[in-house]
Amino acid sequence: MSPVMKSWRTIIFLFLVRLSETEEVMKNLTGSVGGNITLPDPVMERGFLAYGVNVIASVKQREYEIEEDIYMNRLHWDQTTGLFTLTGLKTVDSGVYSVGSRKGRTFTTSYKLSVFDPVPSPAVEKLSLSSESCSLLCSVAEETTLSWYKDEEILNQSSSAVSLLLSVHEQDFSSSFRCVASNPTEKKTLPVDVTMFCGGKKSQGSDNPDQTHHLMPIIISVIVGVVLVGPAAWFIRFKYPHIKKTMSQTQDWADMKTYVQYTNVNVCRRSQGENFSGSSWTSCC
Repeated sequence: MSPVMKSWRTIIFLFLVRLSETEEVMKNLTGSVGGNITLPDPVMERGFLAYGVNVIASVKQREYEIEEDIYMNRLHWDQTTGLFTLTGLKTVDSGVYSVGSRKGRTFTTSYKLSVFDPVPSPAVEKLSLSSESCSLLCSVAEETTLSWYKDEEILNQSSSAVSLLLSVHEQDFSSSFRCVASNPTEKKTLPVDVTMFCGGKKSQGSDNPDQTHHLMPIIISVIVGVVLVGPAAWFIRFKYPHIKKTMSQTQDWADMKTYVQYTNVNVCRRSQGENFSGSSWTSCC
């Protein structure tokens, strides 16, 4: 084999070895606004951290230096572990980061970081109610992934929505339902008591499932009346005993009236000028 061919074989071999050592591996990372993210590959003595094609931090002889001012006080390097950590995450921090080590175990690893806003809390309201089903709407303030669950079964789901509708049949009112708002970093769950929103099964002969609610004010009024009138009557009885005496006298007078006897009274009329003798009366009634 000629020296030229040997040289080319050596060059190709070294290139393949170098390529295997510096092979880029793309990994996905997620974070929430305001949170922190640590890139898991260490740079112990000499290396760099890049965002896109720009080097934002470098390590030389175990000394750390930030190259971009926007990462000052937010990007940290741990001398013991060799790991980079980005704090106070913002949505604009999303992108491709590359960690490279140039001493010891040489490598370059790339990460695709996605930073999400915090998941909004879901809320549920009743839209309609019929004799056979009830419609519930789960909504959030910002677009996110919404899901309706019955026990552990997904009934309805949307990957990017601000509201999601669910129709529940009457025979399922007693089942366990929940609405879940989520993104790749977190989720928030709202348990839903369908009977609270839609009422229980209707009683036979009743057209209004909320009839009990209409009776509640009357029941409360009766209870309040009993509670207030009882103590008031006790107070009057012992504070003003003469009232009882007067009422007793009034009752006695009413009883006496039952013993009064009545008789007929004759009223007579006489002519003008006549005396009062019995024969001079002209008429009596």
